Amino acid sequence: MEKIATKIDVSFIEKCDVSSDEDIKNLVGFVKEKWGSIDIIVHSIAFANKEYLKDYYYKVDRQSFLQAMDISVYSFTAIAREFLPIFNEGGNLLTLTYYGSEKVIFTYNLMGVAKAGLEASVKYLARDLGELKGIRVNAISAGPIKTLAASGISNFSNIQRIAEERSPLKRTVSIDEVGKTALFLCSDLASGITGEIIYVDAGYHIIGM
Repeated sequence: MEKIATKIDVSFIEKCDVSSDEDIKNLVGFVKEKWGSIDIIVHSIAFANKEYLKDYYYKVDRQSFLQAMDISVYSFTAIAREFLPIFNEGGNLLTLTYYGSEKVIFTYNLMGVAKAGLEASVKYLARDLGELKGIRVNAISAGPIKTLAASGISNFSNIQRIAEERSPLKRTVSIDEVGKTALFLCSDLASGITGEIIYVDAGYHIIGM
């Protein structure tokens, strides 16, 4: 994290446990002191017990389900609520999702259910925050990208291979392409887009599994 921050000239890094309302409130206070107000939040947070990212979904236990929903879904709403007072009019709230929210992707399992909840939250928050402060809320649904988080998904390399084979562009999406989409959504070029799930997956979702 610190190495990446140095490369892009980040002014500060602050820890926050999003399962703690107190931690989120403290982060808001810290940001307010540093910047006064904000224009953009990118929510890139998800967690699920690795045991339930393989085999069969129905085996998930209650605690693991609640934990995945709390960190992967509810944190988006909690962050939106707590940061709202220092959010500037016409700001942008962005999160990341995946096609496993819509179609059954074996081994994505619990996270697929969580992402479905996250996408529903995007739509409801778009309605709320759009009316209150003109804030736009969207999600980027990226194709399978080899990241640290993806390494926790069983058989991920096979998912990536299938995505590449079935994509009209015959390749998977890049991290840079996802970043450019985020930049677009948070700019005035996307001033009329809110409550949407934007696909950046080289056309993979068109063909499906």
